[in-house]
Amino acid sequence: MGGEGGFGKGGFGKGKDDKGKGKGKGKKGKGKGKGKDDKEWVPVTKLGRLVNDGKIGSIEDIYLHSLPIKEFEIIDHFFAPGTLKDEVMKIHPVQKMTSAGQRNRFVCYVLVGDQNGHIGLGAKCSKEVAGAIKGGIISAKMNLIPVRRGYWGNRLGFPHTMPMKVHGKCGSVHVRLIPAPRGSGVIGSPVLKKMMNFAGVSDVYSCSCGHTKTTANFAKATFEALKATYGYLTPDLWKPTHFTKSPYQEFTDYLSQSSKKAYAY
Repeated sequence: MGGEGGFGKGGFGKGKDDKGKGKGKGKKGKGKGKGKDDKEWVPVTKLGRLVNDGKIGSIEDIYLHSLPIKEFEIIDHFFAPGTLKDEVMKIHPVQKMTSAGQRNRFVCYVLVGDQNGHIGLGAKCSKEVAGAIKGGIISAKMNLIPVRRGYWGNRLGFPHTMPMKVHGKCGSVHVRLIPAPRGSGVIGSPVLKKMMNFAGVSDVYSCSCGHTKTTANFAKATFEALKATYGYLTPDLWKPTHFTKSPYQEFTDYLSQSSKKAYAY
């Protein structure tokens, strides 16, 4: 029995003539998951082509022209590995009644941010938890937004709080963010503290009402409040605006040279 492989016939060893099932590290193994993340990114949108070819210098140029991001690789291109942190906010099962019975799936809410003025919130529903988490991270990256930060009182040091009072709403949940003095910290729930940490806001007061126990709606309301920070035209932004061409307009000739058609969503 010693020459029949590690566990005899039918075992997971090499067996006779070094021929086995190949579930180990051998060359003939099934290779589940091996090499999937090593594929080179082939952009399918015009924005993706411009980013991949180095025509767009920073992600702020995309936000300046309000260009929709449809590929998460665009976000990975501008942020160094390890810069964007992600955390699962909540996972809960959902059910759908079909003719064959109940169909169970999992909904995952994921938060991503670089702790320096960028934050994203995404959700994904999948049959498996791992698939829901992976899809949630991709969704959060494509929903990445810039967060404007400001001062309370004197403009000393780096911006540390909200530039003005902002509010957001989702369902019955209302969240209001109020500027706070330096050193106050984040006054709010653990979910709000985590989101402020990912956004790079160190001092803020908060006020919320509604069914705040619903983590998903509370996180979405806070996300809407952070998104509103760039919705106010404060006096420091009253300077004359020098309009620049959109990347689609600036690189029209370059985009038309390709033989493959790229879609602009």
